[in-house]
This record gives sequence, C-alpha cells and structure tokens, in this order.
Amino acid sequence: MNANLVESIIQVIRSLSPEEQAVLEEKLFFDSDDPSTADILALALKGKGFEFLNDEPDLYSLEDGAPIPCP
Repeated sequence: MNANLVESIIQVIRSLSPEEQAVLEEKLFFDSDDPSTADILALALKGKGFEFLNDEPDLYSLEDGAPIPCP
C-alpha cells in the first residue's frame, strides 16, 4: 500500500470547499446512469403529462381532518 499517496489524497480532499467535496462525494458514491430526480422532474414538466391536475378541484384544506402533531 502506498501510504504517502493515500495521505496526499486525504490532504487534497480536505482542502476542497464543501461544495467541491459534495461534488466529489456524488461522483464517488452516487454517480450512475440512472436519471436524476431533477431530470425526471424536468421531463414531467416539459412533457405536460400532469397538466390535467391543474383543472382538478381542491378537495382538501388545512382545516380538514385531525392536525398532525409536530415533534
């Protein structure tokens, strides 16, 4: 094992900004070929497949049912 290389990589990672560390973490642990949530949302909005919901009546209000307790 190359301990010097590992130590150098750790120093580089610690020198990154929080945003850069988040991007690195995303690439290392979550990068996949699956579409992201943002991609799916953009597709749903652009495809207008849910436009019919704009014409649906509002059946519920904040006054309906029992309140949900906050911890």
